[in-house]
Amino acid sequence: MNTSIQLTTKPSDNEDLLILASSSEHYDTSVFSKSELTYIKTQIKKKVRFIVINQLKRQVILHIVDDKKSEFQTLEAYRIAGNEFVAFQNKSKSASTSLISACESDHILAYAEGVCLGNYQFLRYKSEKNVNSFKTLKIQSKKVSAKDLLTLAFRCDAVCKSRDLVNEPLNGLNATGLSNEFRKMGKEAGFKVTVLDKKKIQALKMGGLLAVNLGSIDPPTFTIMEYRSPKAGKGKPIVLVGKGVVYDTGGLSLKPTPNSMDYMKSDMAGAAAVGGIMYAIAKMKLPCHVIGLVPATDNRPDGNAYTPGDVIKMYNGSTVEVLNTDAEGRMILADALHYAAKYKPEVVFEFSTLTGAAANAIGKYGIVCMGDVSDNLKKELISAGNKVYERLVEFPYWDEYDELLKSDIADMKNIGGPIGGAITAGRFLSKFTNYPYMHFDIAGPAYGKSSDSYRNKNASGVGVRLICEFLQNH
Repeated sequence: MNTSIQLTTKPSDNEDLLILASSSEHYDTSVFSKSELTYIKTQIKKKVRFIVINQLKRQVILHIVDDKKSEFQTLEAYRIAGNEFVAFQNKSKSASTSLISACESDHILAYAEGVCLGNYQFLRYKSEKNVNSFKTLKIQSKKVSAKDLLTLAFRCDAVCKSRDLVNEPLNGLNATGLSNEFRKMGKEAGFKVTVLDKKKIQALKMGGLLAVNLGSIDPPTFTIMEYRSPKAGKGKPIVLVGKGVVYDTGGLSLKPTPNSMDYMKSDMAGAAAVGGIMYAIAKMKLPCHVIGLVPATDNRPDGNAYTPGDVIKMYNGSTVEVLNTDAEGRMILADALHYAAKYKPEVVFEFSTLTGAAANAIGKYGIVCMGDVSDNLKKELISAGNKVYERLVEFPYWDEYDELLKSDIADMKNIGGPIGGAITAGRFLSKFTNYPYMHFDIAGPAYGKSSDSYRNKNASGVGVRLICEFLQNH
């Protein structure tokens, strides 16, 4: 993350000053002259909410954020406002700003979050690096603590690391490279990382992961990440599973290139989310026990690639008739979900860019989810999703959808037909679980083809803030 957020006691006289206010609160007027206040009043009457005053030695920005219908919407408005501010400062070539505010702590933190996430850049492959000028946001507020800012910084840093992984092209990050990045993150944050190579995967007979990997010259990996706080107690762990298809051509069921295969470096966004979550919770030293599992491979149509019509014996011993090699994510996740059972988990959360059906249903505006966790746990997840504005939309999880997965020659087939595609994918995965399980299909919000405020263009890092918020309150 290239943005620092820190507390300050008194702003410098020659440093840019930001006064953050809500439309329902008074703001500090002492820094303005009478003529400046007159100008501000005329701008507010015109519904201008971002007002810039040039005071020769510095710019003073009055940023007013309108209160929304709900607290969750208001928090999102502050994040979007933070992104607006940092974009302006980068255009102005400003490096540092002090923020003064009487707003509530959550509102100030949401604004700072918008600044940090909106200031993200991925410039690794740019010859001319147009690096953002803005580096430091200093906050003067008795309502915000240094611990609050440190926690926010860890979360934002984790989101940015997740984005970096998703934005990397395949020739910069294959399955082995992804595992190596997880090792680096574990070493930096303080969680254990174990990587199973192809021989170990073969010894375990993870048929789904091995089948998808058949068309690739690069070996698969299976990464196990574990963070256990000394304060976690002896309870069951929470297990996170992330889809790690580092590139998806569709295999022999080849995808079209425009607006499809050209974005498939992002098909490991679920894996990146799991890695980002592990990094954040370890940095924050949350009192929990969490295990992350990432099966990883690319999906290519080489001569030995698995084919439509093949029957694959999975890690749990069941057989799957493959009718579409582009439904590969569920094949590798199925093995990981069965592996998760060995930990006797409290619950398993699985993240994947799994279906176009989920993206078509709700677009980029939320995460499709389904599963059999308790109502109380669902409420916790929904509340966390609302607060960070990674909202959850629960789809049906009815047994009747299993009819669509019946195979004539195997225990089941890997696609359910043209209807309910997001649901049948979730039902397929449920057959490899024997514990409370929640499936999150992040295909819609994981990767944007146009800029989306502080989520930026390309990788969004979705899922990291959701589960961090959940775990902080669980």
